This record gives sequence, C-alpha cells and structure tokens, in this order.
Amino acid sequence: MSFFARDIMVKSFDVIHKDAPVEKAIKKITEGKVRDTGHKTVSLLVINDFRKLTGVITMFDILYHLRPSFLNYGVDGDEIGFEWDTYLDRFINDLKSKRVEQIMSQNVIGAEADEHLMVVLDRMVKNKYRRLPVLDNGKPVGVVYISDIYDYLFGKRK
Repeated sequence: MSFFARDIMVKSFDVIHKDAPVEKAIKKITEGKVRDTGHKTVSLLVINDFRKLTGVITMFDILYHLRPSFLNYGVDGDEIGFEWDTYLDRFINDLKSKRVEQIMSQNVIGAEADEHLMVVLDRMVKNKYRRLPVLDNGKPVGVVYISDIYDYLFGKRK
C-alpha cells in the first residue's frame, strides 16, 4: 500500500502574514498547538496577501535574530566580556519590533499532496528539514513533520 504526503500531513497549522510584527509570531509559537503525536508546533508558515507561502518562521529563527549581529562575524559570545543582562531586554524589544519578513527563513521547499511519503522523507533528510509545507499552487494546505513520519513508520503503521 502506498502512502503520500496527503495521508500524513497536518491540515490544521498556524500561519502568519509576512508583514506581522515578530512579537505576534513569538506569541503564536509560545501558545502553539500540541499535535496528536504530543509534539508542539515551533514554527509558522508565512504567507503574503494572496495566501501564498513566502517563508517559514521558527523558534530557531527568532532566537538566532535575538542575538546581536556582531556575533555573526566570528565573535564568540563568552570571549568579549559583554554584560549580557544589561542589554537583554533591549535585544528582546528590538527583535519584537521587527517584521516577520525580516527574520523568516526564505526560499522554502515544499511538497505536493500526491508525492510519495518516501520522496518527501528523502527531501527532508537531504535538506535537514523538520517540517515540509504541502502546497497547492503555492498555497499551503498542510505540513508534514519529520516526527509524524517517524511515528507513522515505526508506530502507527504496524
């Protein structure tokens, strides 16, 4: 029996508009849904005015952009003697004032609902993705999570 993305994709997923403030994304992820598998959603699909997928914003994206930009240039955070606690609230407030589009992951690869589950899994493994949006004409219709594939293959399938 063949299984496809449509058979395992989560159809209830959170989206956010690309122009929304990051503060709204932080709130949506913090209050994220717990899926049937017990895993909590830690990402949002980012859409434009036409409901087409333009990116993904994850907990990792948010935490990455919380850090001051000088850390992206080979500076190690524990070497500089920086008073982190003095500036932490400022870093958080600066991040919250940005728009989702400024910090989201772009050029997101998706899947189609009729793609075989092993093709989807291969794409996810090769790109080290934990989730893959399922698209219909560029619009998200579902999400396949690596943990759901694992649970299906080694739990529910038997």
